[in-house]
Amino acid sequence: MQKAEARPRQHDHFGGAARGRGGERAAGVPLGPMEIPAGLMLEPSLYTVKAIFILDSFGQRLLAKYYDDTFPSMKEQKSFERNVFNKTHKTDSEIAFLEGLTIVYKSSIDLFFYVVGSPHENELMLMSVLTCLFESLNHMLRKNVEKRTLMENMDGVFLVVDEIVDGGVILESDAQQVIQKLNFRVDDSSLSEHSVTQVLQSAKEQIKWSLLK
Repeated sequence: MQKAEARPRQHDHFGGAARGRGGERAAGVPLGPMEIPAGLMLEPSLYTVKAIFILDSFGQRLLAKYYDDTFPSMKEQKSFERNVFNKTHKTDSEIAFLEGLTIVYKSSIDLFFYVVGSPHENELMLMSVLTCLFESLNHMLRKNVEKRTLMENMDGVFLVVDEIVDGGVILESDAQQVIQKLNFRVDDSSLSEHSVTQVLQSAKEQIKWSLLK
C-alpha cells in the first residue's frame, strides 16, 4: 500500500517581526516559503468522503452514492466512474489520483469498491472507510463477496454504506460496530441459524418501527 505523504506544518519563518499589530503582516515583508496566502487557506471540514461506488468486472455501476456536487449529473458521475475503472482495474495499487481527487479501491472476485476524497484528504482515513465497508459486507454476505450475492442483498448493502458515511461525514470505521448496529450476527453459528434475507428483514422492521415512534 502506498504511504500517505507527510504534509509539513506551516511555520512563520519571519517570527513576530514579520507581523504588525493585531497579527497583520508588516508592509514589504514577503511570504515565507511554507506560508499560504490568507485568501487560499483551506477551511476545516467534516466532509471527508465525496463518493462511494461499487462496480462490476465490466465497470458497470452496481451502487453509487455521491455526497457533494463535484459531479452533479448522472452523466458526469458515470463518466468519472468509467475513467476510474479504466485506470485502476488492471493495477495492483490501492490508491489512485485522478481528476484532482484521491481514490482508494479494492477488488473482490468480480467487484471493485471505491472511496473518493478530496486531493487534500488523508489516504489512510479513506482507506479505513474502504476497509470497514468491505469487512462489513464480508460479514453480511457470509464471506461470499461477489456480484450475484451483492445484487440479491442490495438493501442491506445500502444500509451498511449509510452506517459508515452520512452526507460525506465518516460515522464509523469499525466493521463489527456496523454489523451490531444493523443487528447482523457476526459469529458463524448465528449466521448458520439465520439466513441473510431473514437478518435483513429484521433490520428493515427495526428501522420501520423506529420511524413510527
